[in-house]
Amino acid sequence: MEATQLKISLSIKQLTSIVRQLNSSEKMKLNEAIWDDKMDIPIEHQKLVTERIKKAKKDPTRMVSWKKAIKQLKP
Repeated sequence: MEATQLKISLSIKQLTSIVRQLNSSEKMKLNEAIWDDKMDIPIEHQKLVTERIKKAKKDPTRMVSWKKAIKQLKP
């Protein structure tokens, strides 16, 4: 298969509008293509997440539901 390189400037709003036109199967394929990159997660980030998991397990009362978190974050 021949590869084609495209450089198209789109705003997030325009890109979102285009993606919304895809059917569910196409959206899943796009998602897989985007996240198929073998990203290296920095050690600092890994340590931060590991520490937060340990704290949550040690004291589960620290955790809040997504519903409550969203309410707290919205202005």
